[in-house]
Amino acid sequence: MIENMIRTTARLRELNGPLTRREVFRRLGLAGVAVPMGAAVLAGCGKRETAPASAASTPITVPTPAAESVAGLMRLPLPEVAPPVGGRDAQLVEVELETIEVEALIDDGVAYTFWTYGGTVPGPMIRVRQGDTVELTLKNNPNNKTPHNIDLHAVTGPGGGAKFTVVNPGGSATIRFKALNPGVYVYHCAVPPIPMHISSGMYGLIVVEPPGGLPPVDREFYVMQGDFYLDGQRGQPGRHGFSLEKCLAEQPDYVVFNGSVGSLTGERALQAKVGERVRIFFGVGGVNLTSSFHVIGEIFDRVALEAGSLWAENVQTTSVPPGGATIVEFTFEVPGDYVMVDHALGRLLKGASGVIHVEGPENPEVFEVVVPGVNLSSGH
Repeated sequence: MIENMIRTTARLRELNGPLTRREVFRRLGLAGVAVPMGAAVLAGCGKRETAPASAASTPITVPTPAAESVAGLMRLPLPEVAPPVGGRDAQLVEVELETIEVEALIDDGVAYTFWTYGGTVPGPMIRVRQGDTVELTLKNNPNNKTPHNIDLHAVTGPGGGAKFTVVNPGGSATIRFKALNPGVYVYHCAVPPIPMHISSGMYGLIVVEPPGGLPPVDREFYVMQGDFYLDGQRGQPGRHGFSLEKCLAEQPDYVVFNGSVGSLTGERALQAKVGERVRIFFGVGGVNLTSSFHVIGEIFDRVALEAGSLWAENVQTTSVPPGGATIVEFTFEVPGDYVMVDHALGRLLKGASGVIHVEGPENPEVFEVVVPGVNLSSGH
C-alpha cells in the first residue's frame, strides 16, 4: 500500500510539480482526515434589445499564462438550493438571472476567468412547478466583455430560448414559457463558440416539480460537475484563460464539483446527520465528459434516471451525460465523511470529489471496525 501511495504521489508531482502532503490529501478528497506518522512517506429584468451581428459569437482570444499574483482572489461562493414548491397551484413565476464574468480561484494559487450566471458555478437553481408559466429575464452585466444568452432544456421552443436571449453587456432580454414536463433540466449559455461559454462555468439546473411536489426529505443538496480547460499547465500558479485546443481534444485540466478543486471539502463540505434522508440534485454542465456519479460508502435508495419520471432502486453508481441530470436519495445510517466522486477515478486527481460530513451516534449493527488495518489514506 505504501508503495502505491509513493507511486501516486510521484505521478501527482509529475503532473503538477511539487506537492505538499496536505495537497495530495486535498486532491484525493481527504483533507482533514487523520493519518498517522507512518504516512510521512507523503511529506516532501428590462427592455429587449436586438443583438447586432457582432453578438452572434464570442471572439476567441488565448492569453499567455502569466505567474501574476492571485492575492485577494477566492473560490466562488456556493449556490443555494431553491426551496420546494410544495402543493401550490400553477402560477406565473418571475425569474431574473444576470451573467457575470469574474476572476476566481479554480485551485490553490490558480485563477481562472469564470463566466457565470449570478456569480456562482453552477448558476442559481431555478425551481418551479409543472404547469407554471415562467417569465425569465436575462441581464448581461455592463462590466462584461462578451455577449451571453440562455438555453433551458426545460423550454419547449426554438433553441430552448437561446435564439431570443442573446444580450450584449448592459442589455437584457425576456422570454415567457410554460413548464410542461416535470424533471430536472440543465440550462447553459449557447453563444458561439458554445463550448467556451459552457466550459467557463455557464450552466445550472432548473427543477420542475410535479403537481403536489416531490416527497419531503430532511436535506437537499445542489451539485454539478464540469470540466475546465486552461491555458498553460495544470496547477501552474497565476492567472489563466480558456484553451480551445484542449477543449477540442477533450483533455481537461480540471474536473470539479461546483466550480473548483476542494469546493465541497473542509469548511465547505456538505453537512448531514445520522438518520436523515437526503436528496442530491446532480447535473453535468460538461462540456465533454459523462459522469459516473457515486458516493463512497453509500447506496442510492432511489435514483431518478436521467432526472425523469422513471425511478430505479438500490443503485451504486449512476451515469449522467453532459447536459444531463439526476436525482439521488438515500438515508445516512453511520457517521463519518462520505466522498462524492466521478467513479472514472482518474478524475479524482483533477479535482472531482466532494464531501458530505455526517454527525451522529455510531451504529455497530450496520457497520463496525473489528480489527483495524493500517490507517493510510487510499482515496476513500
